[in-house]
Amino acid sequence: MNHTTIAAHDCCTEESPKVHSHAAHGKSSLSTAAHATLHCLTGCVIGELIGLVIGVSLGISPYPMMLLSTILAYISGFSFTIFPLMRSTGFSFKAAFRAIWLGEAVSIGVMELVMNAVDYHMGGVRSGSILNSLFWEALAVAVPAGYVAAFPVNYWLISKELKRCH
Repeated sequence: MNHTTIAAHDCCTEESPKVHSHAAHGKSSLSTAAHATLHCLTGCVIGELIGLVIGVSLGISPYPMMLLSTILAYISGFSFTIFPLMRSTGFSFKAAFRAIWLGEAVSIGVMELVMNAVDYHMGGVRSGSILNSLFWEALAVAVPAGYVAAFPVNYWLISKELKRCH
């Protein structure tokens, strides 16, 4: 089978030891959603933290800083899924991207929306310095809030077979 031409909806449901699938033929579980959400959170937090550190350190205003953080979260979140999928399946970048884009885009979007809202309202993006405890306190609340918000979304995406690979 040529994996570069396989449809995105088929790529992670075939019974192949090379494919890390959470779909289990359309059945979803809480543990599957928890794993998928934690995986997504890991990638998001890396980009989010880098964006916030850059933004606060350079004195960037809150909205452009949150935009930077969100862009970096998408890049790191997608990278945490695409590159391992390419290694484990032999997919091209394009095929791997097609396989994961919808589930990852929605999951990361929800997570980032909540994390940025919490960080903004707690004042972390306006803390002025990464040495200010407010920066870290806001992040410490934003990260679990992002997880809690994205968990039901990932559960639904997996149950509808819209998120399968990571």
